[in-house]
Amino acid sequence: MDNKTLLEGILWDLKCLGDLFLHGTIESGTKNVHKTFEDALMDVLTLQNDLYSLMSDENMYNVENVAETKITKVQSKFNPTLKEE
Repeated sequence: MDNKTLLEGILWDLKCLGDLFLHGTIESGTKNVHKTFEDALMDVLTLQNDLYSLMSDENMYNVENVAETKITKVQSKFNPTLKEE
């Protein structure tokens, strides 16, 4: 397995873990449990950001810019009455 595939898997796992910790934070019943989930969530988000930055620096995770016309076209497809303010 190459490094990119391995790091993509880890990034995916961190995203899923972040989602679980977010729900734990929202749904926790006591302040102590809430704080524990909140701290874990912040740690996972930091790890996720650090890994994304590393992958981006190594050209393993590229974000493509999209033309404004394509965005507008997709918006109108899903909500024809949507208007910009």
